Amino acid sequence: MKRILYILFLLCLSANMYAAQQHMDSCMVRVENGDTIYMAWLHDVWCYPPLKFKNKKQEKFYWRTVRDVKKCLPYAKMITQDMAYADRELAKLPDKKSQRKWWKQFERQLYKKYEKDFRGMYASQGMMLMKLLDRETDRTSYELIKEYKGKASANFWQFVAKLFKNDLKEEYDAADKDRITERVINLVEAGQL
Repeated sequence: MKRILYILFLLCLSANMYAAQQHMDSCMVRVENGDTIYMAWLHDVWCYPPLKFKNKKQEKFYWRTVRDVKKCLPYAKMITQDMAYADRELAKLPDKKSQRKWWKQFERQLYKKYEKDFRGMYASQGMMLMKLLDRETDRTSYELIKEYKGKASANFWQFVAKLFKNDLKEEYDAADKDRITERVINLVEAGQL
C-alpha cells in the first residue's frame, strides 16, 4: 500500500513539474546539493464568512457591486498605469507650455482609448471607477482632476457630481463604508469570484 501511495505521489509531482514547465512565470525548479526543490507561488486565497442577506435589496446590491467591480477594476489599473506614465513624461518637460502641449496630445489619445467603453457604462459603474481610482492612487477624483486639469475644472466637475448626488471628494474607506467593495475586489483579484 505504501508503495502505491509513493508511486501516486511521484506521478502527481511529475505532473506538477510538467505544469511548472508550462507556467514558468509562477513556479520554478531549483537544485541545491543534489536535491531538486520544486517552488511555486500561489495566489492568495481569501476566506470570508458566508454572506447572510437580510432581504433581496441587499443581495441585489452585492451582485451589482460584483458586476461593477469586475467591469471597472481592469480600467482602474490601466488608468493608474497611464497616470504614472503621464507623471514621468511631464516631469521630463522643462516648462509649463510644453507640458500643456504634451498633455493635450495625451488627453486625445486617452479619449480614443477609453471613450467608447466609458460611454457604455452605467452610472453605478462610473461611481465604482472613481472609488477604485482612489483605492489604486490614494487620491480622490477631485484631487486628480485638480492636478491634471486645474482647480476651476475640478470645481466644475464637483458641481456636476453634486447635481447627481455624488461627491468627487469622497475617499475610499476599505475598513468601514466600502468593506463589501473591498471584499469583492479581493475575491475578484484572487480569481475566486
